[in-house]
Amino acid sequence: MKKSVQQIRKFRVYSDDFKREIVSLYESGKFSVCQLERLYGISNPTIYNWIYKFSIFNEKGIRIVEKNQSYTQKLKDLEKKVKELEQKVGQKQIMIDFLEAIVDIAKEEMNIDLKKNYSIKQSKKLDSAKE
Repeated sequence: MKKSVQQIRKFRVYSDDFKREIVSLYESGKFSVCQLERLYGISNPTIYNWIYKFSIFNEKGIRIVEKNQSYTQKLKDLEKKVKELEQKVGQKQIMIDFLEAIVDIAKEEMNIDLKKNYSIKQSKKLDSAKE
């Protein structure tokens, strides 16, 4: 005996508020249609239908072309970011060297050890001052 098995198609129903939220994310430029498709698991044509239905800017019959940054532009931006970070690291290293020089000068000229050494007990002068 063969049983006839009928597959049940699954339909998801989305609220208008959710659809408008997806369209607003697209219109703000934060996400492309492909990114929204991956994030929310919604098919590409469905998102485009929502855009045509709820968008302020796009109308049905007008093709939407999304321009992605070219690979070379992204590479230039990353190189610029690396330069900025290297510059910041260099500035921090200069500051560290400066502060180490101040600590050395204080130790030599004023006999003050600014580096904390927790293994050494406090001097007797400080102990008697507390009492």
